[in-house]
Amino acid sequence: MTGLSAQIAADILARVRQARPRVHCLMNTVVQKFTADGITVIGGLPSMTGSLEEVESFVARADALTVNLGTLDAERRAAIRLGVAVARAQGKPWIVDPVHCDYSPSRLAFAQELIALRPTVVRGNRAEMALIGETPGILRIVTGPVDRLQVGHSCVEIANGHPFMAQVTGTGCLSGGVIAAFLAAEPDALAAAGSALAVTGVAAELAASRAQGPGTFAPLFLDALAAVGEADILPLARIHHDQHDLIGRR
Repeated sequence: MTGLSAQIAADILARVRQARPRVHCLMNTVVQKFTADGITVIGGLPSMTGSLEEVESFVARADALTVNLGTLDAERRAAIRLGVAVARAQGKPWIVDPVHCDYSPSRLAFAQELIALRPTVVRGNRAEMALIGETPGILRIVTGPVDRLQVGHSCVEIANGHPFMAQVTGTGCLSGGVIAAFLAAEPDALAAAGSALAVTGVAAELAASRAQGPGTFAPLFLDALAAVGEADILPLARIHHDQHDLIGRR
């Protein structure tokens, strides 16, 4: 794909809704329902089990896997390793969100173990990604008021979103699930992830225009994700290409 645009984002969203991809989430337990709801309303089919007896079977049936380190214990680490092994063996796209790897050396070590297995996408905030370091050949997403996506010499910034997103627990985890759904529908990781972030950002802006605060924003965000389409994305998506690059930084 030569470049990401609002039209491409709208087209990939339409393909997600048609394909109904299955997304397995090894996810922060605090936000499982919100994430599952977000994947569902955008057009995907979520599954959330972290059971050691089931995770391999669920990942085998999924079209994409999202791994989030938000709530991490020994059993969840084991489940993640099992799920990732299946995704890799079957060539499924998978995403790692190294949540709070800047808080704990053991969490950082586990995140680095996973990244060494070459996920499709690594996504974190500025502090997390600074510790993760370079990810050659892997799509790297640094989240913030403007999300920055980089792979090789290609870089795209998505400027959509709203401050209410930072005041509702789980909006980042939800967007990770949406990215996974888009990865299942589009093999170009930069186009898929950039489109997912543009769509969720536009939906957030639409929801915030009707919300009275973060408490009313959360359900309105789900409503907006369910309804958002080309008529919203084309005028509102703010996608910026940056080629200034990485060649000069070698």
